[in-house]
Amino acid sequence: MSDLDRNYVSPFGRAAGRVDAAAVDAGLRAYMLRIYNYMSIGLAITGLAALGVYMAAVTTDQAGAVARFGNAYLTQFGYAMFVSPLKWLFILAPLVMVFAISAGINRLRPATAQMLFWVFSALMGISLSSIFLVYTHTSIVRVFFITAATFGALSLYGYTTKRDMSGMGSFLFMGLIGVIIASLVNLFLASSMLQFIVSVVGVLVFAGLTAWDTQRLKNEYIYGYASGGADVEERAAITGALSLYLNFINLFTLLLQLLGQRD
Repeated sequence: MSDLDRNYVSPFGRAAGRVDAAAVDAGLRAYMLRIYNYMSIGLAITGLAALGVYMAAVTTDQAGAVARFGNAYLTQFGYAMFVSPLKWLFILAPLVMVFAISAGINRLRPATAQMLFWVFSALMGISLSSIFLVYTHTSIVRVFFITAATFGALSLYGYTTKRDMSGMGSFLFMGLIGVIIASLVNLFLASSMLQFIVSVVGVLVFAGLTAWDTQRLKNEYIYGYASGGADVEERAAITGALSLYLNFINLFTLLLQLLGQRD
């Protein structure tokens, strides 16, 4: 924020500008902290939902199990969640919700938007719960901490760098579209090489998006200072948390595909 005096011009002169810059600086720190808090709570909900579904889905009682998934024996609940067509409901539900939240955020009360974010985080956890059946628990924990360290470093870079990253947005978006299309194609091809390429490119894309989104959120606050209100700022914090949350989750799942040890 050392360059804030040059970026923000007060109509009351330089002295007032310094006071306003200090106010914006303090407000920005509080705003970004709110975003990271929302994101962290969302990730905690996701983790607890995933673990809870997994624990309810597996059993050590082979005689009472209704199906087997890899090395795990499934309960009736586990069969419904991981084998039956019901699984597609929970796989697709987070995608539907993220579009609904993004499209309707400006019409929602902040409390409603916040609640929808928590529900979305829980649904995401349910859809990710199958990773406990595919990868060893040790490798899941290891990749999570690798993701957290990577995300933290990239977000810090996006917040502190003086380099204008706005031009990267369209390039990263095209990369994201390419990753999505390649992933859909690989559903039919089932190519391990294509999956590896998609995972590597995907990590690079979401690494760039993490830094880019952080700088975007910072700049949106600075240049939109005092132009909205408490409700507008709260909704912006929730959508900002959603953006960073999605970057984290996608980084985690892609790194897990690359570094995770299969059970």
